[in-house]
Amino acid sequence: MDPRLVLNEDTYHSVIRGLVMEARRSLWIVTADLKDLYLAGDGGAFVPLLQVLAERIEHGLDVRLIHAKEPGPRFREDFDRFPILWESDRFDRVLCPRMHMKCVIADGKRAYIGSANLTGAGMGAKNEHRRNFEAGMITEDPATIARLMEFLDGFYLGDHCQACQRREHCPDPIA
Repeated sequence: MDPRLVLNEDTYHSVIRGLVMEARRSLWIVTADLKDLYLAGDGGAFVPLLQVLAERIEHGLDVRLIHAKEPGPRFREDFDRFPILWESDRFDRVLCPRMHMKCVIADGKRAYIGSANLTGAGMGAKNEHRRNFEAGMITEDPATIARLMEFLDGFYLGDHCQACQRREHCPDPIA
């Protein structure tokens, strides 16, 4: 059953409730757009994804977040509420204006690759008449995931930075 097609609101269940919540050791999130995303919590309350990530980091999860542009003010407010996100060695955030990939990798074993940004509309967390139309795949194929992680590791280490011809638009060059 590999790979598995994920469409629209199933993105929320498969990616957020699946990959993100089930990751035990590491979680890599790559997105172009990044906005405040809220998850249904206990008792019907909604909690920011950043709160969930902060709690998971406290329990030993390593999180790597790569995105293309600065998020909006509401995301920033939520981010500032959780000091572990900037104090912990378990959380890394990289900004690159050229990043347009969308993927989530859990524990180096399962991955989503698709069109959805890390936003409520992209991840299918909004009302069915307000969310985006999205498509992606979930895979457990070791070769595919290894190749994707190798590319992202090189990216994370700045392999593309020196030769980048968009460097003047980069707010925080890696190298």
